[in-house]
Amino acid sequence: MIRDPVHRLRRHVVALAGTIGERNVWRPDALHAAADYIRGAFASAGCEVVAQSYEVHHVRCENLEVTLPGNGCGSEIIVVGAHYDTVRGSPGADDNASGVAALIEIARALRPLALRRTVKLVAFVNEEPPFFFTRQMGSWIYASAAHRRGDDIRLMLSLEMLGCYSDAPASQSYPPLLRWFYPDRGNFVAFVSNLRSRRALDAAVRAFRSRSDFPAQRLASPGFVPGVAWSDQLSFWRAGYAGVMVTDTAFYRYAHYHAASDTPEKIAYPQMARVADGLAQAIGVLAESADCP
Repeated sequence: MIRDPVHRLRRHVVALAGTIGERNVWRPDALHAAADYIRGAFASAGCEVVAQSYEVHHVRCENLEVTLPGNGCGSEIIVVGAHYDTVRGSPGADDNASGVAALIEIARALRPLALRRTVKLVAFVNEEPPFFFTRQMGSWIYASAAHRRGDDIRLMLSLEMLGCYSDAPASQSYPPLLRWFYPDRGNFVAFVSNLRSRRALDAAVRAFRSRSDFPAQRLASPGFVPGVAWSDQLSFWRAGYAGVMVTDTAFYRYAHYHAASDTPEKIAYPQMARVADGLAQAIGVLAESADCP
């Protein structure tokens, strides 16, 4: 269980989206400051960090990986990732300092545990446009290298915007037709996959619901539905792995998506803390259970 979660999560979001702010290859000092902050936060949680470096537009870019080795099925891997770069013009509190903050605290919660499967927690660079869907995405660099090595990745969880929740009526919107099947209040966390990852999606949702009473919805959908493929799980799908996005649904709920107004005070930290804690416990279940794909 994540201890003192609200304070820790808020601190990470404020550091990334408040103190550092917009972070991308057009602001390389900020991008490097964000990487240094994440590296230090992982280290303070007792985790060793390995960087996967590459260059884009003459700027050094890094994926930052923590490995928690399995002691029973060590060749089987669960990857949990969140991107730390932002779109130009936005400080990115929800998109995606919230996901990175959760990633750090999940690492802290899992590190003391003896896990059967190996869990790798990765802060990815260059998810945002213009790199999205290109070979310059940090997650593509990572997933393609894993594929070449033959890594046995059973599940990838992409933490993409985890900080916006509302009980107000009509606070949630959807792509066409889906609104007839899901709640109109944006008070839940969503687990989303492509059709090929349905089994992984089912396992992830079962694990989360077994450890958390926070409302959770699930969707397996063709990747062309707007938003379904819009994060780092796409890179793992393209490499042949099962991937699931965990999200507050981004622009279907959050009015400050990709805006200068995506600032730390907009985040619903108590709800985000419940989600992060549920995810930490769910990942622990998946790392132990035969239910993992």
